[in-house]
Amino acid sequence: MGVNTILSYIFWNNLEPAPGNWTSNDPQNDIAQYFRIAQEEGLHVVLRPGPYVCGEHEWGGFPAWLSVVDGMVVRTNNSPFLEETKKYIVNLAETSGLADLQVSRGGPILMVQVENEYGSYGENHIYTAALRDILRESFEIPLYTTDGGVDWTLQGGQIPGVLAEIDGGSWALPARDLYINDTSELGPLFDSEYYTWAPDQWGTYNPHNTTLGKDDISDGFVNDIAYHIRNYSASISFYMVHGGTNFGFQNGAMWQNRTTVFTSSYDYGSPIDETGRTTDLYFKMRKAILPFVANSSVPEPPENLPRASIPQFTLCPAASLFGIRGVRTTATSPLNMEALGQSYGFTLYEHTLLSAVEGFIQPGDRPRDRVLIYVNEKIVGVVDSQYQHPLNVSVRLQAGDKLQLLIENLGRVDYYSRGNPYENRMIDQRKGVIGDVIIGGQILQNWDMYPFQLDSLPALECSGAVKSGSLLTDAPTLYYGTFTGPLMSANSSMTLDTFITVPNGIKGNVWINGFHLGRYWLVGPQQSLYLPGSVVKSEKINQVVVLELEPWQMNSTLMVAYGASERTWGNNLDPDCWNCV
Repeated sequence: MGVNTILSYIFWNNLEPAPGNWTSNDPQNDIAQYFRIAQEEGLHVVLRPGPYVCGEHEWGGFPAWLSVVDGMVVRTNNSPFLEETKKYIVNLAETSGLADLQVSRGGPILMVQVENEYGSYGENHIYTAALRDILRESFEIPLYTTDGGVDWTLQGGQIPGVLAEIDGGSWALPARDLYINDTSELGPLFDSEYYTWAPDQWGTYNPHNTTLGKDDISDGFVNDIAYHIRNYSASISFYMVHGGTNFGFQNGAMWQNRTTVFTSSYDYGSPIDETGRTTDLYFKMRKAILPFVANSSVPEPPENLPRASIPQFTLCPAASLFGIRGVRTTATSPLNMEALGQSYGFTLYEHTLLSAVEGFIQPGDRPRDRVLIYVNEKIVGVVDSQYQHPLNVSVRLQAGDKLQLLIENLGRVDYYSRGNPYENRMIDQRKGVIGDVIIGGQILQNWDMYPFQLDSLPALECSGAVKSGSLLTDAPTLYYGTFTGPLMSANSSMTLDTFITVPNGIKGNVWINGFHLGRYWLVGPQQSLYLPGSVVKSEKINQVVVLELEPWQMNSTLMVAYGASERTWGNNLDPDCWNCV
């Protein structure tokens, strides 16, 4: 394509899922090996360790356990936060081995970014100076900041002795030298995030964002490449070059007087798509870059390999989610997800009534995030924070009735800007129930709580009893099935790549061979999940598990899935909230 440097966010939550549990030995967390491969391919690296990175990622990369550390406040001059941040950076440099991969030691890493667009969030220069010093203790190469191209963001994010850079379109290029006057922060100009469009969020009225078929947009990108280089001699980083995936529960969200949740797919028409194949935009941008690099220095890209198709296969209802509950915690008042030692997934709250009560259900201070409400395991309603005015659910309960709240963490807020009118909900990221569950003004006490993080799944099978449909209830259901993996060709697992579709599903999650692909939801715009060929067992049996959260909404009792070589996008009304926006 003509680019020579990879800018890599580092997600703290993946590297340290529990305090002190550093997981760089997990192959998917072997960042050093990834950087060594980049160097072998002639590429440089810019390290973006945060500790906050945004990236539309769960809590901007922060691990959920930070929320239970006493006195913790993120992204400010807070002693508990800076102490944990220092441990994280030292682990990254030493345990993960990134210090030895600096260009000063013969490695590919050219620079390290301090924080991420901090000027949009705040202006605590004591905090950013402390981060600078923490990074300097582990890295000797240049540090830089990146902020939006207006005065208050650049001035809020600037750090003495750290190169100030900008992000945004070509309009932002003059801003750095206009608003930054400290010469210790000036140097070569770098647009560190030039956006090749914007990511998708779930919702009936949120169509898929893409540059495909929008020549006016892609032509603007092409023109800006020449403008950056000719007019400003500026370096430019395209965000994103490769559209990736928020596998599992790793997507983030925003708070805009409601929870706006990013889809599992992070591919919004990028030059290299989610499956690693070049697109029309790739070739347009490549053509625009070539005049600025040495002749014949950019190799031709490999041809795109075909993706696989998997014929439709049937899944059986193998278990109720409520039937695989694990360790129970009992308390007078509900405990939030993190207090239960849980980071992601679902938490089940159960209360048995001692006396009659009726009225609207208030699940704590607010829904955090999506609450499925059952009485005696029969669904009575859904309260969803994705809507500015979520439905009110009213119940009439008798003594002996069992009230169940299954609460889904849809993804923690990953971004806040002091330039918008919304509340800063990056600070309080606890999920589940905060406060009391109240019905008709009456506080309910004495709760049993069960976490469903679903890091691993129980062994499932299709027994005769299950095949008869005995598990078809309102409870979320785990479906099980298998398919035979396609034949691999061209000696590449990329030829096993496919897009898994669950056409009769409403909302849920999909695992293939134990690997969690992510979330599906009828409302769209995403209607299929990327299955990497590296997960597929060619010409062997592959195991599939689908967690369907709303089997009562399905138009068919038959659960099926298939793999498509081309994906489709689309939107539908939410059957739980027909008129909600």
